Amino acid sequence: MSQLDLACDADISTKHLSFLETGRSRPSRQMLLQLAECLEVPLRDRNVMLSAAGFAPMFQERSFNEPALSLIRRNVEVVLSAHDPNPALAVDRHWTMLAANRAVAHLVAGAEPTLLRPPVNVLRLSLHPAGLASRIVNLTQWRAHVIARLRRQIDTTGDAALSDLLEELRDYPRPPSSGPPPEDDSGMIAMPFRLATIDGVLSFFSTTTLFGTPVDITVSELAIEAFLPADAETAETMRRLAGQAEPRPEARTAPERAMLVS
Repeated sequence: MSQLDLACDADISTKHLSFLETGRSRPSRQMLLQLAECLEVPLRDRNVMLSAAGFAPMFQERSFNEPALSLIRRNVEVVLSAHDPNPALAVDRHWTMLAANRAVAHLVAGAEPTLLRPPVNVLRLSLHPAGLASRIVNLTQWRAHVIARLRRQIDTTGDAALSDLLEELRDYPRPPSSGPPPEDDSGMIAMPFRLATIDGVLSFFSTTTLFGTPVDITVSELAIEAFLPADAETAETMRRLAGQAEPRPEARTAPERAMLVS
């Protein structure tokens, strides 16, 4: 972004912006927030900017389980439950699963139990050889999608923990077979996530939902990852699985109980 572009977006002169950039002028608190908004700086880093300029941090960071976020949690659970019979889950900035609906258990069944013990990292679970990797039919394409998305997130945040996670994911050995070569995708609208299960190959499109106007750091970094059926067979399978009798609560495994939102 050029200095002129930023000055126009912030509705200030290029001279004033230049003075701020070189230190000849000190920015006000409002000017810092205005520039951060134009540059789409994450709330976490806006606090860093404010502190560096001698102002008190503005944005709070709370644990997802704190009483202050009870309304957020309830609304997240409503969204996840409403997405049944299709899988949906909520993650934080490090891709730690915070909540999930009942359909997620159908996707992760058979994964190594240690990967399902809280805190569950969904990217690690997805690409780990003992997780879902060996059952992802289009693993090559899905792995490239996950890594590219994680790289973009690192470019935006500079988060060291995410950089470590990226290196870990890239070091995972590929399964002996990543499935057949991809079919002609010229007519596709989006790349699906295709997973082999005992009920056949399930194919989903993934979507991401973010809070539109967050003023809390935790809420700003919260995302709901939802999966929509990419074909009629998957839609029918998920409806059938949802219609089956649910096991008694005491009969569920610990990972299953941990992933339920209610």
